[in-house]
Amino acid sequence: MTGGLKDGETDEGFLHSQFIRKQGNIYKPNNKEMDNDSMSGMKTMQDVHTKEIDLVNRDPKYLNDDVVKVEFEDVIAEPPGTYSFDGVWKASFTTFTVTKYWCYRLLTALVGIPLALVWGIFFAILSFIHIWAVVPCVKSYLIEIHCVSRVYSICIHTFCDPLFEAMGKCFSSVRISTTKGV
Repeated sequence: MTGGLKDGETDEGFLHSQFIRKQGNIYKPNNKEMDNDSMSGMKTMQDVHTKEIDLVNRDPKYLNDDVVKVEFEDVIAEPPGTYSFDGVWKASFTTFTVTKYWCYRLLTALVGIPLALVWGIFFAILSFIHIWAVVPCVKSYLIEIHCVSRVYSICIHTFCDPLFEAMGKCFSSVRISTTKGV
C-alpha cells in the first residue's frame, strides 16, 4: 500500500505517516545511504530541526518590512538652502551607516543567542499550555455546553413555543391602518 505513494500523497491506512529525515543521520547530514537503504519506499518528511536556513533572505515572511528599515535619509535630512559641507555630509552618512551596522552586529552577538533561548522557552511553554490546557478546556466546555443547550432548547420548546403561538393566533386578526392627516 505504501509502495505506490508519490510525493505529497498520504497513506490512508495509517493515522500518522512514518517520519523519516530527508538528510539521513542527524549527525551526518549528507549521509544519503541511511535514508535510501534502511527506509526505502516510505514517505519522507522535512525535519524542521535540521532544515537549512537561508542566509541571504533572512526575513522570508516580511515580518520587519515596515518597522526596522531605517536609513540615513529617514533620520537626517537637510532642506534646500541649509546644506553642510559635502565632506561633512559624506562623513556623517558613513558614520551613521557603519555605526548602525556594527552596533547591530555586536548586540546580536552578545544578546541574540540568549534572547533566542528565552523566546524558544517562551514559545515552547505557550505551545505546551495551548496543547495540554487550553484546547482540552475549550473542548470540555463545548461538550458541557452542548448538554446545557439541549436542556435549554427543551425548556424553550415546552414553555415558550405554545405561549407565543397562542399570542400569535390571538393577534393575527388585528389589523392596523395608518392615515396621514394633512
